[in-house]
Amino acid sequence: MSTIDEYLEQIDALDTLPKVGICVGLMFIGLVFCKYFIVRPFRNLVTRSKAQWDDALIQPLSNRLYFFVIVAGLQLSGVWVTDSDSELLESMYPYFSVIYIMTTTSILSTGIKHLVPVILGRFTAKSSVTVSGGNPLIVFLLRAVTYFVGLNLALNELNIELLGLFASLAVFSLIIGLAVQQTLGNIVNSFMLAVDRPFEVGDRIEVEGMIGTVISMGILSTKILDRDEKLVVIPNNSLISSTLVNHARGGGDGLARRISVVVDIGVDYRESIDHVKVTMLKLARDCPYTIDSPEPRVLLVELGDFAKVLRLYTWVADYSDEWVTRDWLLKALDERFEEEHIRIPFPTAVELSGEDDEMLTGDARSKESRQRAAKRQMTHEDRNLRKQRDDAREELEGIQEMLRDTGISKDDRAELDNRAIELSKTLTMFDTDDD
Repeated sequence: MSTIDEYLEQIDALDTLPKVGICVGLMFIGLVFCKYFIVRPFRNLVTRSKAQWDDALIQPLSNRLYFFVIVAGLQLSGVWVTDSDSELLESMYPYFSVIYIMTTTSILSTGIKHLVPVILGRFTAKSSVTVSGGNPLIVFLLRAVTYFVGLNLALNELNIELLGLFASLAVFSLIIGLAVQQTLGNIVNSFMLAVDRPFEVGDRIEVEGMIGTVISMGILSTKILDRDEKLVVIPNNSLISSTLVNHARGGGDGLARRISVVVDIGVDYRESIDHVKVTMLKLARDCPYTIDSPEPRVLLVELGDFAKVLRLYTWVADYSDEWVTRDWLLKALDERFEEEHIRIPFPTAVELSGEDDEMLTGDARSKESRQRAAKRQMTHEDRNLRKQRDDAREELEGIQEMLRDTGISKDDRAELDNRAIELSKTLTMFDTDDD
């Protein structure tokens, strides 16, 4: 033991330059130790987990650990190399304390940034439309509070009162606030949009009759790209005060980009409604862009002055296919109507005679046969539709009865709520059929 003490006394008696070299070497050893015995085992542990949030913590925490080792090494080196009672060293103590406090604050802020969205996600019930991400406003406020407390403690080490500084700047801040009132309004409303999250990047929205795809959401404005590929910059104040339609959030079954395509077609009063419906349904099911569920439907919506108007409802998986689907359907309907001798009338004055049209005269029997087959098929379609509606209503009533049970678990209740939402949407479609 005495040998070690003598060895330490010899090292302590060295000149300043050798001491500095020893300190640098010890700091290097400390960094190597942190890398291979702290950071690397932590990285190996994290990479084996399925979670993603802990992977994002590795690099920020590693950098702050290395920084902490360097600062602590510099302080300890200063105590050893120089006289521990020197005025210079004593004057540096508060600054080292400030660095330690702000480093700890930064570590806490980084943890809040990655952990709070995960915690909020666990307490958020699943919805019928998937919305990604946590609540950025809560994360921002928690990080702001953390930095405020850390900054206040750090300034107290330097004998500076943060609250007193804020009070002295109150009048100046009021003047600046009045000058940039519109800008501050945009900033505040950006947080409101972050809380409500009516849209996300990539969604197609409609604001005051203008439709476009959201390409970025900023703290002052939101930028969308319209169909002519023109960049439109909308202040966040305008978004908050306007009625906004999100075409990417209306889909059910968790498919947020699903959208319905509606096509109205008018036919001659002498045409069979069942014949027209069957023809339109076959085309909707043959369309390469449409999906099988929900199934397409055709409804008689109007008896106009010159035509019976039928409305075709069909669905596509992605709203970006809406216009190519509409183009395909209109072109195919025009061609198929011509084959089936289904006439699309136009407003004109005609003189009626007792003779049949040339088209009806040549194919009257074939057309009547197709109309009878179409009537039988539509009767079958209507019967299936009524059965699906009755089954949906019966299942919904059963779910509502199960939800009255107070002993049901939270996960089961969320699953039943989601199923009830899907059934309600289905019944809404069927109620449209009834109308």
